[in-house]
Amino acid sequence: MYSIDLSGAAWRKSLRSAGNGNCVEVATLPEGHVGVRDSKDQDGPVLVFTPGEWDAFIGGVKDGEFDL
Repeated sequence: MYSIDLSGAAWRKSLRSAGNGNCVEVATLPEGHVGVRDSKDQDGPVLVFTPGEWDAFIGGVKDGEFDL
């Protein structure tokens, strides 16, 4: 299993965050990985995406793949 050190991660929220606590935070991690966590549970689990996975996700967002 591959382990990534999260201790130095600089977490950030979207500038469009409503400030109501219902947000996710992202951080750039070593080797181009991206971490995502729930802003209400900062000590909770972190989803870690490879650069390719993150690029595919961002591409899907831009293409409207996740629009309701």
